[in-house]
Amino acid sequence: MSRKFDYLGDVEVFLAVVEHGSFTAGAVALSTTPSVLSRAVTRLEARLGRQLLQRTTRRVGLTDAGR
Repeated sequence: MSRKFDYLGDVEVFLAVVEHGSFTAGAVALSTTPSVLSRAVTRLEARLGRQLLQRTTRRVGLTDAGR
């Protein structure tokens, strides 16, 4: 049954990025690095088959699927 909920950590990371407005601020809040958060969000997006965040070099925004 634990495999069923393996993605919950990735959901927590996604929420931190959204709440704090960036991978860097989310990483500070979770005491980790932005690259760890980026990989977790990418994993979650792959699992769901949808892009949740629109990433640019300057900002992160929610897509329709991410809302």
